[in-house]
Amino acid sequence: MAFPKIFKPCPQKELKERNILREEAGSSDVLPNDTNITTATSVASFELKSTNASEAASQSTSPTGSELIPDCLQSATNTGTLCTEEHVKHRSVKRALKPRHIAMIALGGTIGTGLFMGIAKPLRNAGPVGALIAYIFVGTIIFSVTQSLGEMVTFIPVTSSFTVFSHRFLSPAFGAANGYMYWFSWAMTFAVELSVLGKVIQFWTTAVPLAAWIVIFWFLLTLSNMFPVKYYGEIEFWIAFLKVLSLVGFLIFCLCITSGAGPHGPFGFRYWRDPGAWGPGIIAEDQSEARFLGWVSSLINAAFTYQGTELVGITAGEAANPRKAVPKAIKKVILRILFFYVGSLFFIGMLVPFNDPKLTSATSFVSSSPFIIAIQNSGVSLLPSIFNGVILITIISAGNSNVYVGSRILFGLAHSNLAPQFFTRTTKTGVPFVAVLFTSLFGSLAFLELTTDGDKVFNWLLSIVAIAGFFAWLLISLSHIRFMKALEYRGISRNSLPFKAIFMPWLAYYATAFIILIILIQGFTAFAPRFNVSDFVASYISLLLFVIIWGVFQAMKKCRIFWKVEDIDLDSDRKDIEDIRWEDDSPKTFWTKVWQTLA
Repeated sequence: MAFPKIFKPCPQKELKERNILREEAGSSDVLPNDTNITTATSVASFELKSTNASEAASQSTSPTGSELIPDCLQSATNTGTLCTEEHVKHRSVKRALKPRHIAMIALGGTIGTGLFMGIAKPLRNAGPVGALIAYIFVGTIIFSVTQSLGEMVTFIPVTSSFTVFSHRFLSPAFGAANGYMYWFSWAMTFAVELSVLGKVIQFWTTAVPLAAWIVIFWFLLTLSNMFPVKYYGEIEFWIAFLKVLSLVGFLIFCLCITSGAGPHGPFGFRYWRDPGAWGPGIIAEDQSEARFLGWVSSLINAAFTYQGTELVGITAGEAANPRKAVPKAIKKVILRILFFYVGSLFFIGMLVPFNDPKLTSATSFVSSSPFIIAIQNSGVSLLPSIFNGVILITIISAGNSNVYVGSRILFGLAHSNLAPQFFTRTTKTGVPFVAVLFTSLFGSLAFLELTTDGDKVFNWLLSIVAIAGFFAWLLISLSHIRFMKALEYRGISRNSLPFKAIFMPWLAYYATAFIILIILIQGFTAFAPRFNVSDFVASYISLLLFVIIWGVFQAMKKCRIFWKVEDIDLDSDRKDIEDIRWEDDSPKTFWTKVWQTLA
């Protein structure tokens, strides 16, 4: 009886055969076709100088839906030339995201409710200086993570990259646990965004019921994800451009107001003196201890705010020229951290005191946004309504990205033989429509917000999925450590990589240590001032869920807990990318040069 691939155990015998073939090939960096024994997450590896091109073509049953046509293989074999991009057929996702799309998605694509709404609690508990230090510290962690991701994803640019890397460089069980947790978090976040959209609109009017807004935006966002990825890239480019433009304008506005341009005169650092630079803290009666705990809680909130920075790794599999576009995007991460997150928090701390009662306002969803409060405190009456529009567009963009990311994660899991194969079905234009529809169905949970106990249910669901982003960061760093070990074993110098991460492997160890610490302490408020069982379960059930998923797939696959270094697959996908001669995508016209420069 033939079992679905998701239930098939680890191919230990084939792994040994592959290692023997590598030794017989006489080169540590060339591996004969091994698509039947690799992690099945990617296109087949092709050795174009094979003496039997037709045999290579017949063996290349590409699991991800990409294959080289026989003519290309034959031509490459006879003439020694490389295949061009046109010679590669994609039966799955399409490489249609341009460098400007990748750059702008990396720069502004994940600026959303986490920034506009999420910094209120850190400001309230830790004060402007405590919150600022917390965001800078967590910013160093996410910088380390993106450096690790950038090195791997430019070497092997695949869709759903970091779940694929967990599978390849750690084990199938880690890949499954990472992928399912990460997918579920984005599917649930989609439901949250849908429930929030109507509340944002209520800033202006309550004439339309929330249920109607949920239906309207669910249909529009699901429909938008059924279009080819180039349209997604174009939409996200312009929305991200608007968000970046709005934040730049906000920072300039804040600079002018704090310097005395508003009706209240110069603000300066008045709120750092009264009520103070450090917040009241939480839990403890001793002020110093309470402030420290308030700062620790701000670390956790900062980590939630930064989640999504790793999304540039999801787009790598659909980038038109990943080895050119992705490194540029990765390098912009430090700019985003310093300019947008740290810069925004710095100015907000100058315009909003930590004891401002509006930080706990329940008048409307956005009424407690520090951005709105900063504008209101400046005395400018029109801007709050305009910035509320920016927040609305931001949430629409976030919902659009939720479905996109969730569907690509499912797509990657299915190609890794960790999810049912029907999730790999795509339209002619390369849209994984089954994965899109399945992910978007979770948006219907937004209607829970309309029920009596909806808030309680939502809080539980969010507690289950919120930590998934931390696991993604952790496994990116662990995967990179193993990736570097595999490169060393194969004799591949990191200096030859398309993008070389800085300060490695120390940054990867640094990120790993502190992410583990954050995962362990993120529910510390359940232990004080007295132990609360409900809060404890809500905080740590996601950790238990991760362990359960890992254990189930570990039992099903019967693989080693970690691959042996010699068994790590560095060839699949990479060989195809290296065999493509990418067309020059440099901007030619005046306007394309303008947009490329802005991006």
